[in-house]
Amino acid sequence: MSGRHEPWWTPIGRGRIPLWIKIIYGLFLCVQVPVYWHEYGPSHFLWASDIALFILFAAVCLENRFLNSMMAIGALPFELAWNLDFLAGLAGSRLLGMASYMFDANLPLYLRGLSLYHVMLPITMIFMLRRLGYDRRALLAQTLLVWVVLPITYLVTEPADNLNLVFGLGKEPQTTIHPLLYLTLEMILVPIVICLPAHLVLQRLVRHR
Repeated sequence: MSGRHEPWWTPIGRGRIPLWIKIIYGLFLCVQVPVYWHEYGPSHFLWASDIALFILFAAVCLENRFLNSMMAIGALPFELAWNLDFLAGLAGSRLLGMASYMFDANLPLYLRGLSLYHVMLPITMIFMLRRLGYDRRALLAQTLLVWVVLPITYLVTEPADNLNLVFGLGKEPQTTIHPLLYLTLEMILVPIVICLPAHLVLQRLVRHR
């Protein structure tokens, strides 16, 4: 049966995701959320990776291919890039700078340890894709999510923090074009440059539901 005719919340059958994965995932969030809230404040959870962490937890618990598919095209490319950068850092080189904070001795070790969830996110997404399949409706849903999260991030966070790169591509806010024009371009380019290619690849590599 084609996934187009099923509600997005419809599970494809219980028991495909082991219970121990759900329990460990939930216990990790019970530790990570209060620590991050205390150290960084609630706005930190607007980071795309943190949003992916929560939505993927729902996907794991509900065994929901639609939610996992959304994160696979929206967050998986960034998480793979983070891991590549982290591995480069372990090898003693600087590649993208995404994971450079993991080697900052001034950052408490427990915070760096909690950030290792970036390693588990892509593993979990790929495992879920293999077990549950890919839902082609994810592209539209993930695009809408991007269009909601980026403006909210722009409105409620500080330029110095530059969450989700809504103020510039580097650590400092960009000043080349008007901030709202930059935000608009980001909202257009992320679905086209990140989500659409990932969607096309997963359509070919992963079975459909």
